[in-house]
Amino acid sequence: MTDVDRVLSISLGQAESHPSYGSLISFGERIAEATDGRYGARVYANNSLGDQQETVQLVSDGAIDMAVISGTQIENSSPRFLPMNVAGVFDDIDHQNRVMLDESIVGELFASLEPQKRLSVLGGYTQGGRHLYTATGPIETPEDLAGMKIRVQESEIFLRLITSMGGVPTPMAYSEVYTGLQAGVLDGAENNEISYVTQRHYEVAKHFTMTNHLVGFDFLLANTDLLEEMDEADSDAVREAWALTQSEFVEIWKQQTADAVQEMLDRGVVITEPDPEVFLPIIEETGLSILEDPADIALYDAIRAVSEKEGA
Repeated sequence: MTDVDRVLSISLGQAESHPSYGSLISFGERIAEATDGRYGARVYANNSLGDQQETVQLVSDGAIDMAVISGTQIENSSPRFLPMNVAGVFDDIDHQNRVMLDESIVGELFASLEPQKRLSVLGGYTQGGRHLYTATGPIETPEDLAGMKIRVQESEIFLRLITSMGGVPTPMAYSEVYTGLQAGVLDGAENNEISYVTQRHYEVAKHFTMTNHLVGFDFLLANTDLLEEMDEADSDAVREAWALTQSEFVEIWKQQTADAVQEMLDRGVVITEPDPEVFLPIIEETGLSILEDPADIALYDAIRAVSEKEGA
């Protein structure tokens, strides 16, 4: 984008084929329109500006204007974000989006990195619900998972969660999951429907179980000095443009998830929906077990209360 006065840089770890890339392009266009061309944005995909840990520091320094960062990565900057990442805190992506747009819940948290690190959290992108998939047999109870080696991220919550659900958590690089399943080093893995299809894991793990054990999130960080240097109207315009972009992405993700499920069915994947009462109590208990600070528990409870109000 060159027909604006100032082009903001946005770092993204995903490829240009990922829906978040196109969404960020739309975000930049919204900014340009709302600020009458004073600001726009250019998206740098594939970690071309550095890995996530590096780009967090670069945004903090002002060398990069914005970056999309995983929920687990942002915990390295502040453990206060832990409750947003635990199992069972969000019911689904609609619940997650309501929370992200609720200033009474996230306002103070999203501003908490500003004084010391000069990082402002604007919101982020859903990673969708995560589920189990295995090479042999459906998973309907923890007993079905007994002894099964399930690939997880190197994260305490994932290690605890798969253990509690009955499996054997096996940390492994994401790029090695396909061959691990193919060789029998792994019995299964966990991820969302879109990743399962795009990585062709259905070729080596035909059983997909809808456990919805965690709804992940990628946060959008902006340099605080950048926002403070803008006119108030422009700063507000950027935040409003992001809120629209974030909510629009939820609908994009829903459609692509539906498309992925249809492709799974077309390719002969066996989709199992276990009784929610089998795994849900385990998931919620595991999520709460990792929270010890009263402030973390209070944030968790506030997020859950949104779900309860909506369901009343």
